[in-house]
Amino acid sequence: MTIDHPSFGKLDADRIIVFDTTLRDGEQSPGFSMNLDEKIRLAEALAELGVDVIEAGFPIASPGDFESVQAIADAVRGPVICGLARSAPGDIIRAAEAIRPAERSRIHTFISTSKLHMKHKLRMEPEQVLQAVTASVTLARNFTADVEWSAEDGSRTEHDFLCRCVEAAIAAGATTINIPDTVGYAVPEELGAILARLRERVPGADGVVFSAHNHNDLGLAVANTIAAIRAGARQVECTINGIGERAGNAALEEIVMALRTRHDALPVQNGIVTESILRTSKLLATITGFDVQPNKAIVGRNAFAHESGIHQDGMLKNARTYEIMTPESVGWTHTSLVMGKHSGRAAFRDKLRALGYGEIGDNALNDAFRRFKEVADRKKIVYDEDLVALVDDEVMRDHDHIKFVALDVHAGSRGPARAELSLDIDGVTQSSTAEGDGPIDATFNAIRALFAHDAKLVLFSVGAVTEGTDAQARTTVRLEEGGKMVDGQGADTDTIVASARAYVHALNKLLVKRRRTEPVAMSA
Repeated sequence: MTIDHPSFGKLDADRIIVFDTTLRDGEQSPGFSMNLDEKIRLAEALAELGVDVIEAGFPIASPGDFESVQAIADAVRGPVICGLARSAPGDIIRAAEAIRPAERSRIHTFISTSKLHMKHKLRMEPEQVLQAVTASVTLARNFTADVEWSAEDGSRTEHDFLCRCVEAAIAAGATTINIPDTVGYAVPEELGAILARLRERVPGADGVVFSAHNHNDLGLAVANTIAAIRAGARQVECTINGIGERAGNAALEEIVMALRTRHDALPVQNGIVTESILRTSKLLATITGFDVQPNKAIVGRNAFAHESGIHQDGMLKNARTYEIMTPESVGWTHTSLVMGKHSGRAAFRDKLRALGYGEIGDNALNDAFRRFKEVADRKKIVYDEDLVALVDDEVMRDHDHIKFVALDVHAGSRGPARAELSLDIDGVTQSSTAEGDGPIDATFNAIRALFAHDAKLVLFSVGAVTEGTDAQARTTVRLEEGGKMVDGQGADTDTIVASARAYVHALNKLLVKRRRTEPVAMSA
């Protein structure tokens, strides 16, 4: 059986649409906000990964959100570009304006349907909600043939009323019906039963795509998504690294590799280029400043690590004894030492291509190569992880207003530490000297002397990119100003330099935040 879809044509019954909401639901996570250049870069990476739909943002939320959705719609080709909208006409019209440049576009409109949400959040009667469903989908169809409708808090909605809402959405022209587990409350059998009953009871259900959007509050988001697929859902809504509101969303990499590895139990297809999964995961971690936990499935650094003697013995005899998928299938490589201080620019560029960077501009490449040579002179071994850290540190800062130039620190047990710092601020190099209670404090004081601000340092963390005393440090700095929080990240073999880079990165993000208005409330 096939479904005629306005964006994808005839969809076979075994085809899964991968709907990525990293740029919308994922960005709602505290501290995970991105600037315009970062969003476009990630959207391009998602297109290369092979996602079918990119939910680029919530255009009505702020001028910045509108601008980013519009820019992604204009720049990114391949996936359907989707904008989120509540049922209000203003939301839908704003979303339509933002996605207009897209090659293929979608409006995703939603309204709460559970008794709890209708009473306390919407303060609307069920019949009013039904009217809003019809009106919102009808209006959205005036702008695009591809309209998705979502029942917010669908997993906790009384089933007969949910059937009426879904029937109204289909009758008004919705082509995708999403039943979110908005608060991560459902268990797999329950969610599967909800979808199965809807497909059985609702007129016209066989002509639309049902979608699953599951949150991870009980750690069941991926399991619930698999249950939804078994019950007939043919779109999965997910994020890279599982980021999102509260405990996050279903992780794209986990869903996709479950479908690939257990094709015997889940005989469905999708278009994800799995070899690009790790690269996309690392890119997101670099942009947001949040590293993936070591034991994270698929993309955690321990996902293919074996320390137990019994496991190591089995791996040496046959890798399949303890690995259900190959590291290469998701982008990991067994090659560790590949670059050194004698490597040239051409080899460096080729290595970056192998790591999934594609073409990097000459200026960014030159800066990254310079950093590589500095690291190679100081480290005995340069690992892939070192290259990823330093290249991302340069490439992601290419358009920053404030740039790190140089730092000298004098510290010890006798007296206060002193930092001599130079920054490039809008093309002008400025220098300052400051003292502090230790080298980090002195460095941050020097930054504040050069670029005055009222932001409060609320988090400072240091981790190692690789092992050894000569490992690059990866530092994260979180600043808070007027209720806005940003995270900056820096990498260097010198922890103090890495800290300065992270602080400067956070300041650049704060400048972007200052130009944006406060977002309106949203959910999914």
